[in-house]
Amino acid sequence: MKEGTSRYFRIYIDKPGGITLNDCESYHRRVLPIVEEVDYDYLEVCSPGLDRPLKREKDFLSHIGQLVEVHLYKPRDGKKVFEGSLSGFDAGVISLADGDRTETFELKEISVCKPVIVITEEDLNGAAVDLGDTVGD
Repeated sequence: MKEGTSRYFRIYIDKPGGITLNDCESYHRRVLPIVEEVDYDYLEVCSPGLDRPLKREKDFLSHIGQLVEVHLYKPRDGKKVFEGSLSGFDAGVISLADGDRTETFELKEISVCKPVIVITEEDLNGAAVDLGDTVGD
């Protein structure tokens, strides 16, 4: 992929349970000799990300009960973006619960459906402690 004047060779890796920084580093070291003949400036090995769009049936099923954001191709009741808990997936139709209300959407109506990542103050405080433990080691 060309970005500005540089050429990036990006490899996305994934596995059940998620990807760690060590996974990316290990894969990068293993793939480097294989891609030596490819013309690129930067090699990146990365995870598709926590907020990667849900596309396949197993993606939807694995996110049941989680907060998601649904973007529609065409507005419904004047809205194109809906947020709520993914409460079901059956025969190409998802159910989205928002409080007492449940909406259903056919996959063909949806331009993108992705998890909503919520980071709390508690999460940030925990991360600061974890980072502090490794600084200077």
